[in-house]
Amino acid sequence: MEWRAEGILLSVRKHGETAAIIETLTAEHGRHAGLVHGGAGRRFTATLQPGNQLALTWRGRLAENLGTYSTAELIRSRAGIALEDREALATLDSARALLTVLLPERAAMPDLYEGTHAMLDALGDTEARRLGYAKWELLLLSELGLALDLRRCAVTGAREGLAWVSPKSGRAVTAEAGAEYADRLLPLPAFLTTEGIAPDRAALADALTMTGWFLETWAIQNGIDRPVPAARERLLELLRKLT
Repeated sequence: MEWRAEGILLSVRKHGETAAIIETLTAEHGRHAGLVHGGAGRRFTATLQPGNQLALTWRGRLAENLGTYSTAELIRSRAGIALEDREALATLDSARALLTVLLPERAAMPDLYEGTHAMLDALGDTEARRLGYAKWELLLLSELGLALDLRRCAVTGAREGLAWVSPKSGRAVTAEAGAEYADRLLPLPAFLTTEGIAPDRAALADALTMTGWFLETWAIQNGIDRPVPAARERLLELLRKLT
């Protein structure tokens, strides 16, 4: 069996003395692992960096086999961009950790792939990266079957003044309607519901506090042993520290 596709490199680990096992995300084949012969050598050092866009050819005797990436060629490097900015690097690490921990293997998720591609392409632009990453976590939740409804108030139906999210229903609530229950609700930063607002670190931290609650809830409900990857916690800590 063989397939060819573009993919995003999620992780690399050494296998034996010279080989490496990599995990990639593609539109057609989802999160997919494979062996790269010589992948631990110098020839692949620049290519096999997490976040890079690769041209891939995977081969295996059976679809369920680990198989081999006979081709893993660099299309676009994102590692260099991330290394220039602590927040960009933390964002990349958080995204790939969430994908590695939460996604089922080999399940096609074309919308999530396209969203991940776009979000990673914005790593070098601070405002676009922050907005893109927060919305990417909402997309991830939706793809996992836990879509949030942030369009209107669950109580009044209003589309303006949304300030909270119910942890039970995943629906938005206005500041007025939620005033009495504010201590039980999750923050909903304005940039997630209003066009043209660029999130600062504090607003992004509030957004990730909200989405993080649902990511952990989903993970626990689905028996994931590591509901919140350490990389995501580091991103949130960095945002709060620098605020």
